Amino acid sequence: MDNYPPSKIVAVATGAQGDEFAALMRMATKEHKYFKINKNDTILLSSSIIPGNERSVQKLKDNLSRQGAKIIHYRISDVHSSGHANRDETAWIHKQIKPRFFMPVHGYHYMLRVHADISMSVGTPESHIVVPDNGSIVEIREKGEKMIVLKEKAPSNIVMVDGFAIGEIQEVVIRDRQMLSQDGMFVIIATVNATTGKLKKSPDIISRGFVYLRESQELLRQARYIIKKTVEESTEGMNPINFDYVKANVSDALSKYLFQKTAKRPIVIPVLLGI
Repeated sequence: MDNYPPSKIVAVATGAQGDEFAALMRMATKEHKYFKINKNDTILLSSSIIPGNERSVQKLKDNLSRQGAKIIHYRISDVHSSGHANRDETAWIHKQIKPRFFMPVHGYHYMLRVHADISMSVGTPESHIVVPDNGSIVEIREKGEKMIVLKEKAPSNIVMVDGFAIGEIQEVVIRDRQMLSQDGMFVIIATVNATTGKLKKSPDIISRGFVYLRESQELLRQARYIIKKTVEESTEGMNPINFDYVKANVSDALSKYLFQKTAKRPIVIPVLLGI
């Protein structure tokens, strides 16, 4: 590149969608090994923004602008170029390659089937085309003269990696983690007289990711009252005390109250210690 003036150089780079490690983003963040952006450069973003990429593309444009580059994009000029071939372009590439066998591998099954139909329309025999699904096992036989899909399937389900555990995770675990991430948890630790069902002392409360306790004293006062009232009503006339039943009642009553006051649904964990 040093042999040409900058005005004679056009660089085709990946990353118009703001991909973190693509060439254009590395130029924008001054991390590219060979290219440095300056105020004389013009950046042509030749594709519209894929929904969901708005923030990353905006970050890309901001970083390029900070280095003085002029940016041309689809909103100010008709420069959009699809990343996907249309029907005529797909047919053209098949005519050039003239494949003996064809197996489309990218896209929804409907798209794969349409691609297969295009291949047949330009001369590929139907018996030489395979349209697989995820997990399909395709076997090449007769020294490359035949390709078939076996009835057997390879494992293709989503695999969860959770620490050292690999495999399926119970739905309840995922649901709890979602609730914890959104509304936090509210832990109650109460000491209960195993004979009378009365609280020995005011229950301790631990909040994580839900409310800041120092600024929620009235909420805590009412929560302690509900805990005391629910425990004593649930244990009235009960001998021996069914602590699982009492904990369920406390959890239900407290969850309703916290939602009414905060519009949040933290995971409520009652811990009752019978003494």
